[in-house]
Amino acid sequence: MRARYEPPGRDIVVVGASAGGVEALRTLAAGLPAHFPAALFVVLHIPPTSSLLPAILTRAGKLPAEHARDGDAVEDGRIYVAAPDYHLLIEDDVMRLQRGPRENGHRPAIDPLFRTAAMRYGPRVTGVILSGSLDGGINGLGAIKRLGGAVVVQDPDEALYPTMPRSAVEAGLADHIASVAEIPELLVQLATTQVAGNRSISRAMDADPTQLDPETITAENRANGELSGFVCPECKGPLWELNEGKVVKLRCRVGHTFTEETLEHEQGIALEGAMWTALTALIEKGDFSRRLAERFRRGGHFETARRYELQARNALEQADLIRTALRNLEM
Repeated sequence: MRARYEPPGRDIVVVGASAGGVEALRTLAAGLPAHFPAALFVVLHIPPTSSLLPAILTRAGKLPAEHARDGDAVEDGRIYVAAPDYHLLIEDDVMRLQRGPRENGHRPAIDPLFRTAAMRYGPRVTGVILSGSLDGGINGLGAIKRLGGAVVVQDPDEALYPTMPRSAVEAGLADHIASVAEIPELLVQLATTQVAGNRSISRAMDADPTQLDPETITAENRANGELSGFVCPECKGPLWELNEGKVVKLRCRVGHTFTEETLEHEQGIALEGAMWTALTALIEKGDFSRRLAERFRRGGHFETARRYELQARNALEQADLIRTALRNLEM
């Protein structure tokens, strides 16, 4: 555990990155001093397989980096990376790994780390958003701001994928906007400047949504939100619209959660998948109808053969329409 003999600074640093994030994280790690007076936690949106990110960050800088392990205590001067296919949460100087519902299509997701850090440490948290697409992390940044923490955002103009940092800036959440090379010094300043102690956190916030059962999530959705009329891209259940300050999120019965921008993106992916499925089905129908037409023609059943030829032609014409629509589909 971490002994404290004076009011701490912002000694809990949580970092979120997505597309283009590895290079940004490497630059960030390279700039941190060997005796960095804070613990740093990283979520990079990655596929649920393996990750070499801890080794990359260890080689890049002076701090040791490792995958977070469930139940391990938090220590200053270390980088903890979310493991593939697990949300990383923080509970009273202890890390927790949770295979809860995906958020914005990801596990690990940025928001659960940001939320739990804010709930436990309040003003002692600095949230950092780096390169990424869409608007991941924006809900978690809102929690950090509401509970007195600071928000640092990579300058969108230098980010390889600027959408995620730009979304944070446009939402009015950024306290500091800086290049990645400038962020390490800023984090040291924030970590060594004393802040007030933790704010009082309500008992209602003791559990993160990723840790709740579907009955509790549904009850919270009904109490705090309104049915949106849309369905969850993950499980096809109903989505409730929840407003958290300036940020809107949509959450289903089991806890899959989306921002509006991410939901629109996921709907586009689902639409494209459905269109490819329809295209395949129409091509198969056309091919099989031609096969039947040939069989009946050989048997002398010419009227039946013509009927199947017409079905084949109609199916393939419809397939061409869908193929054209797919070429023009905007995601």
